[in-house]
Amino acid sequence: MPTDHLVPADLREMYYVKEWRNAAGILQTACAAEWAEVVAVLRDFRLFKSEILTKGGAKSPIARRIDSEFYRRGWTEKNFDTAITVDDVEYESPTHSVDCFKGRVGIEVEWNNKDPFYDRDLNNFRLLFDLRVMDVGIIVTRSTELQAIFKDLGKGASYGASTTHHEKLWPRLEGGGGGGCPVLTFAIRPALYVADI
Repeated sequence: MPTDHLVPADLREMYYVKEWRNAAGILQTACAAEWAEVVAVLRDFRLFKSEILTKGGAKSPIARRIDSEFYRRGWTEKNFDTAITVDDVEYESPTHSVDCFKGRVGIEVEWNNKDPFYDRDLNNFRLLFDLRVMDVGIIVTRSTELQAIFKDLGKGASYGASTTHHEKLWPRLEGGGGGGCPVLTFAIRPALYVADI
């Protein structure tokens, strides 16, 4: 039975929510402190017109702001030094860093990357879950519906069809891209848009 009903109703109005393998239930029961912080950060987030119009460089101001709210609460960007040993021979098995990590919860923020970044994130979650260092992965991304706002702002070309939005993520999740790792996804909806300038 799905547990996404455990996501507060106000968040389900602000984000499209999808879970894999009862992620919301695990967060609420086994990672309650981290879950409370996730809810607080997502509840306070707004998508500002000024940040959409600002050039981001390596990371958009939107993704940086979300990350910084988690860092303020003690989450960190985390690299894992992993290896596999077979018959006394060690093989390095590096993982990609996780944007925000605390306890046993990892968060990736995918605002406007190429959509194969979802494959990287889900594979990373799968590996870290299999290695028993992570219980749940969370991906915060944007909804496809935001494209209409981007077009109105003259930024439609910057957010193309092959970039990260929920319609590119959900088939990967449903296809088992995260393996056995429970995953919860939040896609920012137009309800969070604020025309601040």
